[in-house]
Amino acid sequence: MTTGSTVFVFNGPNLNLLGTRKPEVYGRTTLADVEARCREAAAGHGLELDFRQTNQEGTLVDWIQEAGAAVTRGEALGAVLNAAAYTHTSVALHDAIEGAELPVIEVHVSNVHAREPFRHHSYVSPVAAGIVVGFGVDGYVLAIDGLVRKVRPLRSV
Repeated sequence: MTTGSTVFVFNGPNLNLLGTRKPEVYGRTTLADVEARCREAAAGHGLELDFRQTNQEGTLVDWIQEAGAAVTRGEALGAVLNAAAYTHTSVALHDAIEGAELPVIEVHVSNVHAREPFRHHSYVSPVAAGIVVGFGVDGYVLAIDGLVRKVRPLRSV
């Protein structure tokens, strides 16, 4: 495996329902469609994609630590994280990202700042390398591009 050859994309709770849950907010694109777009975006940068979804907070913490270790070993570039509702509630995700020293781009399909007030606060943002909000599922591709530019600025796009 070449140095930094993988990008992780981690998805939190209810994103398995993408395309059917609140399509007026999140659109009709499914998570499988998002994965295909991410795979294409990663390949465009010469990267492999490791794409995952869970409804469990502890599983996300484990994955973040795993990805941080992969970055330390030179096997991965970093991660795109749509923590979904855990964004607004999880100190554990904040601490995991910080502790793993994982380069993370936080992504949200909707503009969380134009929604309910409880969605305006993120525990992920203070430890994220960047944030992509409100571009629909295109935000995932923007986040992959942004991660590459942040981590490999001299070799990016």
